[in-house]
Amino acid sequence: MKAVGIILAGGKNERLGELTSLRAPAALPVGSCYRAIDFPLSNMANSGINKVAIITQFNSRSLHDHLSSAKWWDLGSKHGGLFIFTPFMSAGGNGWFRGTADCIYQNLSFLNRSNEPNVIIAQGEGIYKMDFNEVLAYHTAKEADITIAYQDMADKGVELHDFGILEMDEDNRLLDFEEKPIEPATTNASLGIYVISRTLLIKLLETIVPEARYELVKDIIIRYRKKLRIYGYEFKSYWSTISSVNNYYGINMDFLKRDVRNIFLREKPYIETKPKDEPPAKYNYGARVTDSLIGSGSILNGYVNKSVLFRRVFTGDNSSITNSIIMEGSFIGNNCVIENAIIDKEVIVSDGKVIRGGDAPFIIGKSTVI
Repeated sequence: MKAVGIILAGGKNERLGELTSLRAPAALPVGSCYRAIDFPLSNMANSGINKVAIITQFNSRSLHDHLSSAKWWDLGSKHGGLFIFTPFMSAGGNGWFRGTADCIYQNLSFLNRSNEPNVIIAQGEGIYKMDFNEVLAYHTAKEADITIAYQDMADKGVELHDFGILEMDEDNRLLDFEEKPIEPATTNASLGIYVISRTLLIKLLETIVPEARYELVKDIIIRYRKKLRIYGYEFKSYWSTISSVNNYYGINMDFLKRDVRNIFLREKPYIETKPKDEPPAKYNYGARVTDSLIGSGSILNGYVNKSVLFRRVFTGDNSSITNSIIMEGSFIGNNCVIENAIIDKEVIVSDGKVIRGGDAPFIIGKSTVI
């Protein structure tokens, strides 16, 4: 494919609370076996993009561990590869990224050393399956300077003030763009996926960053919306992004829906992830599991319903887990009740404990002993 990929995975999201106290949002587990970063990364690899840069910043250790080998996404070729960029620290001061444009600008050598004519930029927390060849073909046909993937959120039940909102003409050319408006003019929400020519991106970054302008949306999309040919590309399949605790919980529960699950697990090309060499889950006598996803290496003794369990989870006798997410390596004792909760990695819940969430899921932080 005639494009390089850039995945922005360095953001800090305080709305995710304890879930991101020790990890980046892009490293959050999804669907019993994935990390969020697997989705944009697989989309790029499956679209034939063989050179991808992932830009990280906050709490990136677990993300770096997950990305330790490019071969799982078939990005280990001599002429391409997976590149991980972090802020550059020196004796002269820190190099923390000051925004989404600045993080690319500080790694401009990646673009200068590339030969591909286009750049596809995506967020690290998006959960979707997209063929970027179709987006690039649309971009080329429109003779666009920038193309923004969007989705009509009219019937999605989301808060539009969490998104950038596009206002377009009948040809889908951008007329206006509002970032997280109180009263949105339309229901067309940006997905944080952009196509732009490599030379134009370099030129724009070299113009705005020296002027202390550091954001892709505010300082390029909005500022240049009347000068550049910017178009919207409508994406109609499943898409969500990890933006809050309720949203993260909802994404995992979506994987219990047949139509959503089929998109990712039954339709090629598949979403790839770092494999774990573990035995299948074991269901002991008396275990009963309904409408749930169970990760490899788990051992179940109790009742599990409408829940997502990740790798190596143990549940004790007469335990009951409902509408919950249990992350890797957690131990649930005998006679426990867990409802509407998110149990992070390597948590130990001793016998007889009751954990119930309310309108929002109750979160137990990583490595907690209860």
